[in-house]
Amino acid sequence: MKQFVVLFCLATAGCATTQRPAAAERWLLTGARLYVAPDAPPLDNAWVVVSGGKIEAVGSASEAPPTGLRRADACSGGVIMAGFQNSHVHFTDPAFAGAAGRSREELQSPLSQLTTRFGFTTVVDTGSEPANTAALRQRIERGELQGPAILTVGAPLYPENGIPFYLRDLPPALLQQLAQPATADEARAIVRSSFENGANGSKVFVATPQGRGKIRRMSADVASAVVAETHRLGGLVMAHPTDPEGVSAAVQAGVDIIVHTTIDPPKSTWSAELVGQLVARNVSVVPTLQLWGYELAKATVPTDVRERIVADAQRQLAAFSSAGGQVLFGTDAGYMTDLDPTQEYVLMEQAGLTPMQLLASLTTAPASRWSAAERRGRVKPGFDADLVVLAGDPATDVRRFTDVKCTIRAGKELFVRSP
Repeated sequence: MKQFVVLFCLATAGCATTQRPAAAERWLLTGARLYVAPDAPPLDNAWVVVSGGKIEAVGSASEAPPTGLRRADACSGGVIMAGFQNSHVHFTDPAFAGAAGRSREELQSPLSQLTTRFGFTTVVDTGSEPANTAALRQRIERGELQGPAILTVGAPLYPENGIPFYLRDLPPALLQQLAQPATADEARAIVRSSFENGANGSKVFVATPQGRGKIRRMSADVASAVVAETHRLGGLVMAHPTDPEGVSAAVQAGVDIIVHTTIDPPKSTWSAELVGQLVARNVSVVPTLQLWGYELAKATVPTDVRERIVADAQRQLAAFSSAGGQVLFGTDAGYMTDLDPTQEYVLMEQAGLTPMQLLASLTTAPASRWSAAERRGRVKPGFDADLVVLAGDPATDVRRFTDVKCTIRAGKELFVRSP
């Protein structure tokens, strides 16, 4: 009879258990303030019980937490919220090369500085060497490295004969590996191969600058084939747009996420019609506003001109957000050597986003976009214990989003700031 009950419960998931994880797996985190979610009021003098990598209970000063639990003293006393997602990173820095065979000591510091140091418990790799990223992800999941969950789109797809001018200095052997499908069938085969090697989605460069004002565009049938095959395999499609025409082409192809605002051509704008199409088709946008100042500074563009160009991108974000579009936080760190995302938060706030909208772009929005809204993005019983503890409240200053005291993933402390 007992065996029948166990089998019935496993089959139906209809029986509760009174067993709890061992005491060592249960611990208590306390905070001056807890943001359960961007759309919920915060709790003051709050606490979270973590059990077996999940959130077991949440409470505030009005109710005492369970007694006899280990207390996470190094991480307590701050502002608690769900772990952050950076929706645009790259693992292309030489520090990550040969990830399968590098020592933990060689990899841990650059991994922490790119991700967990800034509260990121999940990141989206938007284009790196697939086998190397897979090795890095495997070492994290095995516990050999302390790092975030990695979602990856594998290697991007470019237009036929359309490698952007800024990549042409790559070694010839590497350039030959960059996918430039000429037909829809070829594109579908590339997507299938990418998923077989562990990809969670695809990335298309629907338009690429060739220099001297020339832009190469991916054919509509190839872009649509990438989208259809990726969706068939259960993934999302991210698009590098280059210009407003590229944004429109990506929307028409059915992509899920636009990975940049646009600064080409000069005084680039997104029309009300284009913004409306993005919102109506549920296309998310990763603004990467900080990237533009970084790139323009490298090109020695004068400061006042840089500021005007970045302001154009901010207006695109403002129009999209005001229309109800879903914004995902992302920085292009890894390509961009400036890993500190503070300026991104400031620029997004200047574009009109509130601190809670910024928090949504880091938590609930990406969880929803990646079909994970039932397990992460909120500090809620039953959810994964992916948490970040800040030393100050970002509701009073968005720069506090980078004032990370602790980063916790699945109940394990990945980053603890030294006193």
